[in-house]
Amino acid sequence: MDLIIHSLTSVAETIIEPMHLVMLLVFGIIFYFKNVRIVSIQKMTLGEGLNTPLELTLSQIVLGILAGAIGSVILSVLGVTFNENSGIEFIFMISILSLFYKKKYISYAYSAAILGAIGIALKFISNITEMKLFLNTDILSLMTFVGVIYILEGFLIIFDGSRGAIPVFTKKEDKIVGGFSFNRYWPIPVAILMIFTNSIAGEDSTYSNVASWWPIINNKEVLSLLATAMIASIPLYGIMGYSNVTFTQEKKTKSLRCGSTILIYGVTVALVAQLASINILGQIIAIIYAPLAFELIMRYEYRVEKKSKCLYVSDDEGIMVLEVTPNSPAYEVGIKRGDKIIEINGQNIKSEGDIFKAARDSILKVPMKVKNNSGQVLEYIVQPRNKRLGLLLVPKMVKREDMFEIKHDDLKNIINELKNKK
Repeated sequence: MDLIIHSLTSVAETIIEPMHLVMLLVFGIIFYFKNVRIVSIQKMTLGEGLNTPLELTLSQIVLGILAGAIGSVILSVLGVTFNENSGIEFIFMISILSLFYKKKYISYAYSAAILGAIGIALKFISNITEMKLFLNTDILSLMTFVGVIYILEGFLIIFDGSRGAIPVFTKKEDKIVGGFSFNRYWPIPVAILMIFTNSIAGEDSTYSNVASWWPIINNKEVLSLLATAMIASIPLYGIMGYSNVTFTQEKKTKSLRCGSTILIYGVTVALVAQLASINILGQIIAIIYAPLAFELIMRYEYRVEKKSKCLYVSDDEGIMVLEVTPNSPAYEVGIKRGDKIIEINGQNIKSEGDIFKAARDSILKVPMKVKNNSGQVLEYIVQPRNKRLGLLLVPKMVKREDMFEIKHDDLKNIINELKNKK
């Protein structure tokens, strides 16, 4: 129980301790400006943002801190510990630096596997040459830690992954299809239990104060060190990121699916990590499994997305609604994402231009016929506000000169191109 309290205390220090507080503020500023860009895109496509930049940023920071606290408790209960020259801090550094480079490398599966491989190689060299190890990585603790981190990430994606999604369009089978791009980050303060073997702790002083059930992970090396070592709970900041795109699923359905997959992946990584306690072969299997399984999951998700039927497509029957802004005229009467507008002012719709024209020209309420996801045809009477209905529609076709190509996650380029088109 003492270790759990110390871990939570360390997480609290990341919020109030000056140096850690500065880091948290830096993350907050970075996330805020990223969210400003996201909201700018939403305003350009929808007429208004679905969330404010401050709301998006606060949810990232608050949920990240909460996840860090829960993760720290789980790691403490499991008995995940690292010695002072384990190199665990490099994983956190890589995740933070990746925020400015390529978000793919935020994934702890890759950085942990690299650190684990280096640790195994150095131990092998040390056994042959009797060279003193400057990096002594405990594979069992390392990969269990990675598993717990992905479990936390899974929950964050499930509960917060769909927030701030950006509407996007692409062309598939000669049709314009609508979808959503996800781009979320969370700062995670995790309290790592570090073993300091050069401490002046008396014999059995540390281990005698630990509950008899700790650690659950019976690492023989850790147990042997506890008798003469001092354990300190060291707070470190890392970054978790979620980036995805879907044209075949609802926003929340996609985040629920991906989050659940990552959560299950985290559980399997933590379980496979236990093989590292057996022998060197188990350690190798553990560090290979994490990045390999992660790659297979990403490839599978891509394949499912590519082969599944697109959800938001306009056709000869009507024009598909991709998004409805909150408190808009369309939202107030009950039109929802995924509905298809098949008639307006008693006339069949040939293109999305007919809907925009009706909203722009009408000074009275506009009658609509809408087909919902269940196939029901419903009638609505909508009063345009400032010549807007509050709908983002999937066009039937787009002129070549109105198209622009963007690089992955290039939000600045998207904003500039949209401004130029306006």
